[in-house]
Amino acid sequence: MGALVNMQKGGGDGCRRAFSRGLTSLIRRKPVDSVHTRSETRGLARRLSLVDLIAIGVGSTIGAGVYILVGTVARENTGPALTISFLVAGIAAALSAFCYAELACRCPSAGSAYHYSYICVGEGIAWLIGWALILEYTIGGSAVARGISPNLALFFGGEDKLPAFLVRYTISWLGIVVDPCAAILVFIVTGLLCVGIKESTLAQTIVTVVNVCVMVFIIIAGGYLGFKTGWVGYELQSGYFPFGANGMLSGSAIVFFSYIGFDSVTSTAEEVKNPQKDLPLGIGLALAICCILYMLVSVVIVGLVPFYELNADTPISSAFSSYGMKWAAYTVTTGAVTALVATLMGSILPQPRILMAMARDGLLPSFFSDINKHTHVPVKSTILTGIFAATLAFFMDVSQLAGMVSVGTLLAFTTVAISVLILRYVPPEEVPLVSSLQEPLDSVTSQFHHDTQDIGTETSKNLLGSCEDDRQPLLGEEESLIGYPLNKKELAQDVQNEQKRRKIAAWSITLLCIGVLVLTSAASAEKFWSIPRFMLCGVGIALLLCGLTVLTCIEQDDARHSFGHTGGFVCPFVPFLPAACILINTYLLINLGAGTWIRVSVWLVVGALIYVFYGRTHSSLVDADAAHEPRTQAEEISATSSEDVA
Repeated sequence: MGALVNMQKGGGDGCRRAFSRGLTSLIRRKPVDSVHTRSETRGLARRLSLVDLIAIGVGSTIGAGVYILVGTVARENTGPALTISFLVAGIAAALSAFCYAELACRCPSAGSAYHYSYICVGEGIAWLIGWALILEYTIGGSAVARGISPNLALFFGGEDKLPAFLVRYTISWLGIVVDPCAAILVFIVTGLLCVGIKESTLAQTIVTVVNVCVMVFIIIAGGYLGFKTGWVGYELQSGYFPFGANGMLSGSAIVFFSYIGFDSVTSTAEEVKNPQKDLPLGIGLALAICCILYMLVSVVIVGLVPFYELNADTPISSAFSSYGMKWAAYTVTTGAVTALVATLMGSILPQPRILMAMARDGLLPSFFSDINKHTHVPVKSTILTGIFAATLAFFMDVSQLAGMVSVGTLLAFTTVAISVLILRYVPPEEVPLVSSLQEPLDSVTSQFHHDTQDIGTETSKNLLGSCEDDRQPLLGEEESLIGYPLNKKELAQDVQNEQKRRKIAAWSITLLCIGVLVLTSAASAEKFWSIPRFMLCGVGIALLLCGLTVLTCIEQDDARHSFGHTGGFVCPFVPFLPAACILINTYLLINLGAGTWIRVSVWLVVGALIYVFYGRTHSSLVDADAAHEPRTQAEEISATSSEDVA
């Protein structure tokens, strides 16, 4: 009986230890990149300039959607106030851009939001973010590719006049419509990305410039027509806000997704010549250019034609056609095709680098982290990404899955904002010390104890000698020694106060996030009973304001000044700006619809299983779990080890 009891206790202890190890793996964080730590040869070539980053950001953001979106949103939501909707959405996107800019400067490595969340939040959340981004870029690229062939058909006079190898056709026994043109374009873009980052960026710059030139043509030609005819679209009895402020805000929520894409810039952080300066500028300028172009195009189009007469499918072409400029349709189609090609390149470019970052950390097989010695890009990951995206674009109509694209982006935006709060108030104090640095640590520690013993022996001898020669100096020694415990107590008190501050800050960030989730969920539950709904909104607002007030009152952590690479961009208005970013993105996430979340949940469950059975046990932090050191001490040990090797 005793043996049975012991076996049951042992089994219970084993289960608890297994659960503890599993929980630890979810919250373990990798060390931040730092100028003090030993640099590791990554293999990626630093060849991108500020102009390249702007081209990547603008090309990835301005898709063909703007050529359709202005008509749909103006007719159904905003009316002439479409310009204000684009401005509000641009400001909301800028909140996330500020957060991305700071983290990109402090942690300039491939992986974007996955990399930042791994450093600040933990391995489990980082895996889900990386897995969701893979879904986003794959479906996004496939959807864009399938949208190119209908636009190309306009140049040939219809789809029936396209070359045979580009025509869509139906496989009757499968009931699917295959798109050879989409698959061919994906393979072409994949080949360009395999040649090299500079070469592929040059191609993206060219198509982006063509697209921007088309938009400038729309603005100039449309502006001329507007001033000539008196801007009939604004002379309406319904006024500038025919759908009210609510319609304008709902339009902002829709056009917000037209700003998604600037985060592609951060995935190339390891390939930028001067990441500290160019990354924040590239993100900011790309977003500003997109916002200005969107607003000017919307000003012109809703001014040329009354909003209720805009064609929902071809608003820009139809607006010019109403003034006898039918030839402008070909110019607009050129812009749409180049916009789609640039967006396709922007969708496929980040995915191999995210896979590479996850493979470096051991969460995926090392196959994905191989970098070609000649082109200095992850060719294997790029080819595999291209094959998967081309297959999806060829066989599937992914338009029904388009909502899933937004989930990965909004989750990344939210996590990046939370990471900024963590970095400012509770930056990681301890980092796992890899096994290669454990030996230097042991030698330094043993040397420290040896030196301490020698100093103690010499000190005692000197004190005894001075005691025999002269009693008076010994009194002075005693007075100085009396102060040491007092200094030690003060130091212990400071440490205790700092730990208390960090605990308060951590709970405040948690309350803020819970409050945002409760508030946005209750505000979105329109079919729920009104009284419980308003009560939940009140609870959410109270939690949000409580966490925000505490974060405003307490001091930020001094360690933020030396966290990662310093001297770059610093996000302003913390904690208010990240809190607003979390609130907006969470609200948009909840309103994506139940069908979208069901489909995304299936993908996330598959990712969770892969992490549990592979990533958790193969993580590069597994060997480092036994050794954790304060961040500054780990950096000193690493730097000392590098000097010794040199």
